[in-house]
Amino acid sequence: MSAFFGELIGTMILIIFGGGVVAGVNLKHTLSEGSGWVLVSIAWGLGVTMGVYAVGNITGAHINPAVTLGFAAIGEFPWAQVPLYISAQMLGGFIGAIIVFFHYLPHWKETKDQATKLGVFSTGPAIPNTLANLISEIIGTFILVMGLLFIGANTFTEGLNPLIVGLLIIAIGMSLGGTTGYAINPARDLGPRVAHWILPIPGKGYSNWSYAWIPVAGPAIGGIYGGLFYEAIFKSHATIVFWVFTAGVLLLFITALGNELKKA
Repeated sequence: MSAFFGELIGTMILIIFGGGVVAGVNLKHTLSEGSGWVLVSIAWGLGVTMGVYAVGNITGAHINPAVTLGFAAIGEFPWAQVPLYISAQMLGGFIGAIIVFFHYLPHWKETKDQATKLGVFSTGPAIPNTLANLISEIIGTFILVMGLLFIGANTFTEGLNPLIVGLLIIAIGMSLGGTTGYAINPARDLGPRVAHWILPIPGKGYSNWSYAWIPVAGPAIGGIYGGLFYEAIFKSHATIVFWVFTAGVLLLFITALGNELKKA
């Protein structure tokens, strides 16, 4: 159970920082209103850093189902513990979002735009395009898991690793996050989206469940493929699963390209 509560608390910390900065930047009449994407990216990175510092020595601080799946796919984490970790991460995301709601309690009523309020809890695309949005989430999470494995393969002092992981999140946010808001973490999106659905937020509107599968499926695919790609290319452990995933990912990219060419 210490592993369960560790992942729950680590993910909760991540959402308090991450959801908190989005609320501060976007909700009306906060002192940080309008501070912009750079501040959001930095705070999300520091949120990950704090989550890793908090529970890294207890659980390894996955705080992300995509990371758990990616590590399990290459034998770095036991599959038997995957359900425990993912359920803890989802619950942690849900609780973190509720804390953000209460922290910004008077600002929900002052904010009239429904999409702005939903954006505090969950991600959404800049340009809705199902396949392109899915691919964006796959790429972002692929880079995340690859980056984590790169960091783990190098020798850093133990206290420095969480900060380097946070810098990786900042880099992903600044470079790849502008398309879908870079969920790259199903617990970061689904848990808070459920909180948005349940909480009595004034004038909140709908929770956009038609999009909700993308920030779950995309990171799951990207996380698993990131782990398999690292094993195949950098450790020369290519398996049939890797080639099947590679074929599937290439098919997605080719389909997306074909769709864009048809539109042109």
